[in-house]
Amino acid sequence: MTDVVTRIAPSPTGEAHVGTAYVALFNWAWAHKNDGRFILRIEDTDQARSKREYEDGIYEALAWLGIESDESPAAGGAHGPYRQSERSAVYAEHAAQLIASGNAYRCFCTAERLAELRQFQKAAKGRLGYDGHCRDIAPAEAAERAKNETHVVRLAVDREGSTRWHDLLRGEIVIANEEDDDQELVKSDGMPTYHMANVVDDHMMGVSIVMRAEEWIPSTPKHVMLYAAFGWEPPTFAHVPLLRNRDKSKISKRKNPTSLIWYRDAGYLPETMVNFLALQGWSPREDDEEFAVAEFVNKFNPRDISLGGPVFDMTKLDWLNGEKIRKLSLDDLAERIIEGGFAGDWSPDHLREVLPLFQDRMKSLKDFVPLAGYIRGRPELDLEGLAKKTKKVDPAVLADMLRDAARRLEEFDGHADEEKEAALRLIAEKREVKPGAIFMALRVAVTGATASPPLFPSIDAVGFEESMARVRDLAEHLAAPA
Repeated sequence: MTDVVTRIAPSPTGEAHVGTAYVALFNWAWAHKNDGRFILRIEDTDQARSKREYEDGIYEALAWLGIESDESPAAGGAHGPYRQSERSAVYAEHAAQLIASGNAYRCFCTAERLAELRQFQKAAKGRLGYDGHCRDIAPAEAAERAKNETHVVRLAVDREGSTRWHDLLRGEIVIANEEDDDQELVKSDGMPTYHMANVVDDHMMGVSIVMRAEEWIPSTPKHVMLYAAFGWEPPTFAHVPLLRNRDKSKISKRKNPTSLIWYRDAGYLPETMVNFLALQGWSPREDDEEFAVAEFVNKFNPRDISLGGPVFDMTKLDWLNGEKIRKLSLDDLAERIIEGGFAGDWSPDHLREVLPLFQDRMKSLKDFVPLAGYIRGRPELDLEGLAKKTKKVDPAVLADMLRDAARRLEEFDGHADEEKEAALRLIAEKREVKPGAIFMALRVAVTGATASPPLFPSIDAVGFEESMARVRDLAEHLAAPA
């Protein structure tokens, strides 16, 4: 087997995108599994929109997920530089080769002419694209004009026949050459386009498999043509399905958060995101959808990537994050809450003391402070929920039971929880009321909610005196005239 070398080449023109992580994950896992190389290149040829802060955000987001590159602008490597803006001389050299071989040419069309051409093609309802106006300029004349005139370099696409290649996931793909125009390879500012840069860089860096989003399929014929023009063997191509919203549209921040940092700051675990993103295009042969990162790497094969449109389901993500949180040790969970800045003003010792009450109820690290709020202060009571849960019990009777419960709990203070529960049940039975009513009322009095951690541990966490004060206050409220 040849060395496995994979890459991603994101543009630093915005916050690190979940789609970048999704594609990076597959490339990283395949290289990692095969002791290969995973390269992070920065496609910053759009100088107007590219910002170093966005580049730093890409490093930060991928590092959070544990997707570490073997070669990158930050890590260095033998095939650098890894920012395309720093490789202009490399691209200029290769563009000159293409011009010399007749596989590319200089184009002097102005922006005004290209705009008029596009309007004409739209009006005629024809295919949009460059018309080859400068293609037949004599090379010597073009070279002379290039000394003084603004120009771009275009690929001289073979207008006859078709271009075919084998996609690892989709089999043979054939696209008629007439579907392609003479694509720009070098822009007027001397910077390469994506098409030129990615082919040259992939070859020079030894990339063996290009796993990227399916939206690049229409551009692949240009890349195959470029490989042929240079006389290079192309890598294996594998075009993975796009992440989708529920309505099957391409994922966008209008319908789902797309920033990786947003998910970190919302309290999702990095291993949750890796697990979730893996499931977007791949699944283990077993039914279990919750797995460790190492397990995913061990089982992953790009041939197993599904072509079905993956739906970025936030409900499933929340479920998966809850599953991961429940598997953490209490010390690990506490550490992550603190390090992530989700502890509020809770001291580490107090947080660790009460955390067992909430671990099973958390879907996010961010949930701790809201869930535990009733311990530190009087909660807003869900009286509407209590009324629904105890609608068959007269409020005055419920108030009387709460007062009786406070007295009995004082008598049983220090006894086992089982004894306290038995005493409370007797209070309900004496009034021919189902025991659930008194336990629900006590739960709401102490925690404010109809669904909360267990009652007696909550009383202990709040403090017995304060808990009983809350119980008596609710009893007074229920007994007051409507």
